[in-house]
Amino acid sequence: MNDEWLIYRGVGEPHDGIEALPDPPPWRDFDGGPVAGPGPAAAAPDGNVARRLGAHRQAAELHRPEPEELEAINAALYLRRPLLVTGYPGTGKSTLAHAVAHELKLGRVLRWPVVSRTVLQEGLYRYDALARLQDVQIAAIRGGASGGGPGGGGPGGGGPGGGGAPATAPGIGKYIRLGPLGTALLPTARPRVLLVDELDKSDIDLPNDLLNVLEEGEFTLPELERVADSEPEVQVLTDDGTKATVRDGRVRCRAFPFIILTSNGERDFPAALLRRCIQLKLGQPGEKRLATMVRAHLGEEAARLGADLIREFLSRSRSELVAADQLLNAIYLTHYASPPSREDLADLLIQRLDRPR
Repeated sequence: MNDEWLIYRGVGEPHDGIEALPDPPPWRDFDGGPVAGPGPAAAAPDGNVARRLGAHRQAAELHRPEPEELEAINAALYLRRPLLVTGYPGTGKSTLAHAVAHELKLGRVLRWPVVSRTVLQEGLYRYDALARLQDVQIAAIRGGASGGGPGGGGPGGGGPGGGGAPATAPGIGKYIRLGPLGTALLPTARPRVLLVDELDKSDIDLPNDLLNVLEEGEFTLPELERVADSEPEVQVLTDDGTKATVRDGRVRCRAFPFIILTSNGERDFPAALLRRCIQLKLGQPGEKRLATMVRAHLGEEAARLGADLIREFLSRSRSELVAADQLLNAIYLTHYASPPSREDLADLLIQRLDRPR
């Protein structure tokens, strides 16, 4: 495969290849602004790298992803399209997001875990109207208490001769926090990485609700649109825990985020979503990839001593649904056990997932 066009190369070592990413196609060119820059939280290394990619990942960097994986990831980067990754549990779907963010130095992965009750609003932003109402009421009470009667001249008097000022409630921005999707769509110079995990767990509406946001790269906050005349710029909290400025109640991206949607293949998605995504299907990992995974997380010696468990895992995976994290658990724990308990422990931990045992 000609590697010259690859931005993400799967080498594991961080580099500035994202700077070589060409301009987007005209139909995926966004003009959100003003550009906020990556920001300190976005530019900082992801604290989950060791946990997600392995404490010994440098020992595994010589094994690159399969060509079809590299092509799909880079196609999503070039075309500014989401990447829909399908595969059985434990095949490394969510790990791809962390690998891309780490290698291209795109900061912390924004993660949006999906469950059956998840709605689009949760991914975009949350507005705590109740807390705001309570603070307005408290401010009104305090303002009334400090006002004093006519002619009151005490320290809190608000009438003629009073020196107190009426209490005011905090601005509306205090009660709004952007979700992971909303944070990913802020106008930044470099794309953020967003992991929408297990989309197939959602109810029937969420995939369709995502269509407009993924296509337009923007969304509105009606609560801020209503006050835009008096407060055109409002600072809100982001999923990173930092502040961002929203102008006129609208968030529009500039660098479209690198979005990975994962699915265990438990349901079909509408054609309208599929045509907006680059699709990648991950199969069960082979012996070389499993050994690399073990080496990255547990080290070279663990991969060597666990070779028999890797082979047994592969044999069972041909007829049973088993996950790679079960193998990691088994190799880690059996390192401290001796035969015959070693085999018993491995059998206990690597149980088939497609039917009760």
